[in-house]
Amino acid sequence: MIDLSVQKIRIAFEKGNDILKGVTFDVTAGEHVGVLGRNGAGKTTLFRVISGELEADEGVVVTPPGKRVGVLSQLPVYPEYFTGEDVLRQAQRRIERMGRQMEELEEKMASGGSDSDTLRAYDKLSAEFQRLGGWELERFRDTVANGLGIPRIQREQPYAELSGGEKTRLNLARLILEDTDILLLDEPTNHLDMSAAEWLEDYLNRFKGTVLAISHDRYFLDKTVSRVIEIVDGLPEFYSGNYSFYLQEKQRRYEERLRQYEKQEAKIAQLQKAAADLHLWAFMGNDKLHKRAFSMEKRIERMRVTDRPREEARMRSRFSETRFRGDEVLVARGVTKAFGDKRILGETELLIEPGESVALIGDNGTGKSTLVKMILGLEPTDTGFIRLGPAVKAAYLPQTVRFEDENSSVLEAMMTEAKCAQQEARDRLAAYLFRGESVFTRVGDLSGGERSRLKLCMLMRSDINFLILDEPTNHLDAMSREWIEEALSDYTEALLFVSHDRYFISRFATRVWAMEKGQLRDYRMGFDEYRAYLDRQRQLAQAAAAKTEKPKKEPKKTPAAKGASAARLERDIARLESRIAENEAAQESAATDYQRLMELTEEHQALAQELERLYIAWEEASE
Repeated sequence: MIDLSVQKIRIAFEKGNDILKGVTFDVTAGEHVGVLGRNGAGKTTLFRVISGELEADEGVVVTPPGKRVGVLSQLPVYPEYFTGEDVLRQAQRRIERMGRQMEELEEKMASGGSDSDTLRAYDKLSAEFQRLGGWELERFRDTVANGLGIPRIQREQPYAELSGGEKTRLNLARLILEDTDILLLDEPTNHLDMSAAEWLEDYLNRFKGTVLAISHDRYFLDKTVSRVIEIVDGLPEFYSGNYSFYLQEKQRRYEERLRQYEKQEAKIAQLQKAAADLHLWAFMGNDKLHKRAFSMEKRIERMRVTDRPREEARMRSRFSETRFRGDEVLVARGVTKAFGDKRILGETELLIEPGESVALIGDNGTGKSTLVKMILGLEPTDTGFIRLGPAVKAAYLPQTVRFEDENSSVLEAMMTEAKCAQQEARDRLAAYLFRGESVFTRVGDLSGGERSRLKLCMLMRSDINFLILDEPTNHLDAMSREWIEEALSDYTEALLFVSHDRYFISRFATRVWAMEKGQLRDYRMGFDEYRAYLDRQRQLAQAAAAKTEKPKKEPKKTPAAKGASAARLERDIARLESRIAENEAAQESAATDYQRLMELTEEHQALAQELERLYIAWEEASE
C-alpha cells in the first residue's frame, strides 16, 4: 500500500530557476526513507510541499484518506503563556478529548440512558482510547521526555524562554506523542546528545508508520533508513539501502557513467577523424565523399547523449602543522568548576601528549564547552590550573562562529584575518568553495555551515599543533563533513574535539573523555572500544543485580471462577500496585538510560493491563 505519492512536483522561487524540477516518487506504508542532498538542494522545500505548508507550482502530493502527517521542521509558534508541558500536552489533546467524551457517555449511562446506540458508541470510543494509550498518557509523556533528555524543570519553563535546541527537542517529543502515521523529520538529531539520539533511533526502529528523514547524521541514517532519495539538480535519484550502501552505490554509478562517457568520446574521436579524412579526399577530386562526411558528422551529433559526469565540488585544503617539541601539550592539576550549586567538574587531573586525538563527550549541559573555554583561558577555574606547553600553538573552532565585523564581505574578512592581498585571499577562499560572486556575500548573511567553513579557512592557514574543535560537523552537510574528515586525516598533531557525531568520533578519537555527573572520566581507548567496554560493564552489573535480587512473586492472574473472594483479589491488587510503584521509581532513576527505560515502560504496560483485569474481577466478586 502506498502511504505517500509525490507526482511531478515543480517549484521555483525565481522565474526560470526551478528548485524542484518535476520530483516524482512513491513511499510504501511502513517504509523508512532518508532524503539527502546538498544544502540548498530543496529538501526542506519538498517537505513543506508534502506537509501542505507550501503550494507547488505544478504537481500533486497524495496520501490515503485518514492518514495523519506530522512534520518536524520550522519551530511552531505557541501562545505566550504556554510552558514546555503545554506543548507536550498539545500532542495528546485528541486523546484527552476522547476521554472527556467517554466521561459524558458514562454520565448518560449512569442516569439511565443505556440504549444500544450509546453502548456501541461507548465501546467503540473506549477501544480506540485504549489503542491510543489513553490510560497511560502521562506515563508515555514522561517516557518520551526522559528519553529525549527533557528534564522536568524545562517542561515547567515558559516555552518562549527556551533555547532553539530546547524547543526542537520539545517539538520532536510532541511529534512522537501525536498519533501520526507519516513522520517528516528535518535534521531530528541536530540538537540531541548521544543518548537522546540513540533513544530516537530505537523509537523509530519500533515505529510501524512511514518515516522520511532529512539528516546529515550518518550513524542515524544507517540505523533507521532502508532506502535513500537524493535530490540532485532538482530531481530525485534512488538508492535501495542505508547510507553506507548509498555511498558505495553513488561512487559505482559515477564510475560507470564515466566509463560510458569515455567510451562514447573515443568512438566520437574515431568518427571525427574519419569524417575529416573524407572531407580531405573529397577536396582531392571525389565530391561524393563530402556527402558521406556530412552524414557521418550528423551521426556524431546524435551520439552525444552522455555529458561528462560531474563529481560534486570538493573543498581542497589541508591543515598546516608546526612540529611539536616537548612532552606535554596540555596539563591540568586539581581543576574544579561549579556554577552556584551545580558542580560542572570535580577535582580533575588531565594530560594531553603530542599526537593524541581526544573526544570530549557527554550529554547536553554537562559542561563540555565550559571545559574547553577553561582550556583556552576564556573561563576561569575555581581551583587548580590548566597550562599549555610552551611550544604549543592552538587554534579553536567554536560551536557558534562569530566575526568581528558582521557587515564585512567574505573576502574582506579573509584579508583582515589572514593579513594577505586580495588575490591570495581569493585563492584560499576558492579552496573552500567561496568562488565568484559568493566572496562578496556579507558574513552576517552566511548560514551556520558557511560560517564554520569560512572560519576553518582562516584557521587552516595558520601553523598549529593543537587543534580544538567544538561540534565541528554540527552545521555541515554530508559533503562538507567528509571534507573536514579528509583534511583531519592528514593532521598528525594534538586534537581535542567536542562532538555528538558518532561517525566522526569513531573515526578520529584515540582517547575518550566522558563528562558524567560532574566528573570527567578518562578512557584511553578508541570510541568503538569505549562503547564495547560500557556494554560489558552494563551486562556485568545486570548479572550481579540478578544474583542478589530476591525473586519477586508474580501477581496472581485474574481468577477464572466467578466465586473468587473480594478479599483475596484485594490482596493481589495491593501487591500489583506495589510492583507498579517500584517500576515507576525505577523509571525515574533510569531517566537517562534509554534502553532500560524502554524495558521498564513495557513492563509497566503489562502490569497496568493485569491490574485492570484484577479490578474487573474484584468488581464482579464484590457484586
